[in-house]
Amino acid sequence: MRIGQGFDVHALVEGRPLILAGIEIPHVCGPLGHSDGDVVLHAISDALLGALAEGDLGRHFPSSDASLKGIKSAVILEKVLGMMRSRGCSLASVDCTVVLEAPRLSPHQSAMHMHLAGLLGIREDRLGLKVTSTDGLGLVGRGEGIACMAVVLLDEA
Repeated sequence: MRIGQGFDVHALVEGRPLILAGIEIPHVCGPLGHSDGDVVLHAISDALLGALAEGDLGRHFPSSDASLKGIKSAVILEKVLGMMRSRGCSLASVDCTVVLEAPRLSPHQSAMHMHLAGLLGIREDRLGLKVTSTDGLGLVGRGEGIACMAVVLLDEA
């Protein structure tokens, strides 16, 4: 068994789509980033890389690489899942927490959960997806950013 922990944070800016767990959430702001800025998929991808002892997202998908500009986070996740499979590992469990002040994500949580389980290729009961705010504290609380933390558990063949 292997365990990995991941984290991602992005500034929020007007005019960018808010993509979380691979789905678009209606809002005036979205994450600023080299990719579509999906913090959920980034944090999970980062956790997977950690579990594989393969470094972090910046090592494999550097923002300095112009060919990656605008890459969909689902593509990043699929590449990392491919690395996992090539190492003879399978995804046993994922748990992640999205931290965002607005919009409230609870109305979208079920759709996000179902879509994310599909992207990961796991049963929904193997995926924890929690949403919370910081009640006005810090950069997330001021509406300046969004963050996500993730933990993955891998089974080795």
